Amino acid sequence: MMSCDPEDSTCHLCGDVAHAGRVLVVERDTNTATVLINDHAVEVAIDLVPGVERGDTVLVHLGFAIERVSA
Repeated sequence: MMSCDPEDSTCHLCGDVAHAGRVLVVERDTNTATVLINDHAVEVAIDLVPGVERGDTVLVHLGFAIERVSA
């Protein structure tokens, strides 16, 4: 879902901001994972990154894992 802020003319969909986080739990039935980012556990969709496993580090943007990061 696109999120634009008319106050500061930013479009969060187009921003180049992604946060790295460690996968804590993978839920195959919902294709989601719980990821630890800056000491906060967040649920993210893992549809775009096949084979995500517990312990992986992924980049997260707008609630989606978009890439696996090599350690």
